[in-house]
Formats: sequence, C-alpha cells, structure tokens
Amino acid sequence: MLADYAVKVEDSRGRRYPEPQHPYRDAFQRDRDRVIHARAFRRLENKTQVFTHRYSDHFRNRLTHTIEVAQISRTIAIALGLNEELVEALALAHDIGHPPFGHSGEAALDACMRKFGKSFDHNLHALRIVEDFEQRYAAFPGLNLTFEVREGIIKHSHDYTVEKYPHLAEYVLDQRPPLEAQLIDHTDEIAYNTADLDDGYEAELLDLDEIRANVRIFDRAYREAETRYPDARRKLKFNEALKAMMNRLVTDLIENTARRLSEVDLHTVGDVRNYPERIAGFSAEVDAERGEAKKFLYRSLYHSENLRPQKADGEKIVTDVFSALMGHPEQLPGGYQQKIGTSSQERVVCDYIAGMTDNFILDLHHKLCN
Repeated sequence: MLADYAVKVEDSRGRRYPEPQHPYRDAFQRDRDRVIHARAFRRLENKTQVFTHRYSDHFRNRLTHTIEVAQISRTIAIALGLNEELVEALALAHDIGHPPFGHSGEAALDACMRKFGKSFDHNLHALRIVEDFEQRYAAFPGLNLTFEVREGIIKHSHDYTVEKYPHLAEYVLDQRPPLEAQLIDHTDEIAYNTADLDDGYEAELLDLDEIRANVRIFDRAYREAETRYPDARRKLKFNEALKAMMNRLVTDLIENTARRLSEVDLHTVGDVRNYPERIAGFSAEVDAERGEAKKFLYRSLYHSENLRPQKADGEKIVTDVFSALMGHPEQLPGGYQQKIGTSSQERVVCDYIAGMTDNFILDLHHKLCN
C-alpha cells in the first residue's frame, strides 16, 4: 500500500517516446531493469569509489556502492510507504554519470572543461547517458525512461534553476522532486559514510581509537558492542558498531521524514513538490552526528597523505588524456568524431572520457601519452 504522498505509477508523466504497457511489469520496474542492463551500469564495476584497484580490489567500487544505496533506499521506501520500484530505479542510476577515478577524476574533468567556459556535472552527464548515449533499442535513442526517473537523476541531490539551465526546463526546476528522489541523496551518504569507515579501517588507514575519538555516533555504538560482546574480536565489535551506526541513521531518516510530513501537513505528491524546501532529512541531533562522520572521513581518509598519490595519478591521467584527444581528435572512435559536427570538440572528448572505466583510461593513457 502506497502513502498518499507517494508517486503512483499510473500518474506518471510517461516516456518521451510512448510505448505500449508491459503485460506484467509496470513502468518504474521496466526503468529499473533498463538501468541494470545498461552498459553504463556495468562499467561501474571498474570505477573507483574511494580506493582504486591499483590500491586493492578488496574494497568497494562504484557498483557495489550503488547496490548498497539501493538496498538502504528500498528499506526506507517501504517504511515510508513510498514507491519502491521508483526508488530502486533512482538508486541504481544515481552514479552512472561518474567518470573514472571517482571524485578526483570528476574534479580533473571539470577543470579541463572550465578552460572552455564549461563544466562537468555527473548528474547532468547521467541524464545524457539515459537520454542519448545508451543505444539499445531500435525504436528510440537512449533508454526512454519515465519522466519521474529522468527528473530524479538530476534533482535527487541538487536544485537547478531554469535561468542557468534552460535546457532542463521540462523538469519543473521551480519545484522540489518527489520524496522518492529526495531520499537518494541521504541514502547515498548513509552508504558511503559507513562503508568508507569500514574500508578505511580494513586498509589500516583509519585507526579505531581515532575513529572513536572523532565520530561520536560510532563510539557510542562501539561501547555498546563491547558491553554486549566483551570476548569478541575487535573487528567483530567494529562490525557491530558500524551496523548500529547505520541503523541509527536509517531509523532517524525514516522517523524524522514522517514527522516532518505530519508537521507541515503534506498529503500528496503535489504538496511535496510545491513545498519551499525538501522534506526528507535527519533530525538536528542525528544530522550533526552525520556531519561529524563526514568531516572526519574527508580529513582523515579522502584528503589523507596515503591516498594523495592515487588521487594525483587519477587527476593527471584524466588531464593528459583530455589534452591528447583535444590535440588529436582523430584518435577518437568514429562515432565520437562524427559528433564533433553537432557538439563542441571539448564536450565530445569530455563525454568519451566520462564513460571510461579505470582500466580503459589507464590503457589509453599509455597508448596516447607513452
């Protein structure tokens, strides 16, 4: 049973290219399946989350992170009476626009585009992937996803304005996205805050005492684990604490979002869309704990000296390949060379690089830059 404020599939604004209904899958289920079978989704398996494969293949990659986001998102959607199929489709698609080497690769690609007065935004690139780059069907370009999934891909974590992005006007930029899309930004952070603590500890880049001293939500859970399992190995106590930390974040997101819906008296999708701010979110207390964990990870892991060499390598490789292809566009695949006539060369090169996996761009860098 869906809540009144949930998106009903029968109320969908439909697809850009009309299609007959499927006999036993609704439109959002079909969108989820199309994302799963997309080439861009498969490529996530070889795209960096935090640790590149050159560091270790033991840790999460962009695909396993996406699966964890989908699991958390489905749990919350069910608890709030939201459309689980729509939430799952959005969770699975939320990172397909990421380039190789994680956020360092994205920063390098954006810096390359800034030289031409442009930018790179992985959400906007994801939209272009599902609308154009994926070529799987004879009847239409892209994946022909429903409006609600395409809207959620760009709006789940960012508010765009029609003044700055007039080409996105169809996505009702003056309105908030439905709750199904609003959830994804929070479940994404729940997933990486807990997973990156786990991987950082396993990689021996984060010290347990340091985590406990700086992440209160984890320390409180670890003390409870020590009381409950005094004879357990330290890693198992760590796992119990991490599980409790995730549970607190998920539970608070569910309860606080439900409370806010009640307090501001929102009952329909239209109410949610027209409210001046996003409704889904944590309570003030838990949001402070979430922010503390995030700041710790940025300071002690993402920007650590241990990871600085792999980040620098990723940025250099992306920058080198971009420069090489700008100087020698004949090295682009034929399909991309043809696009230069209808799009700027720098955008075509950017699109090509953004679709690469870590291994592919490493091989291409060796070929182009010796």
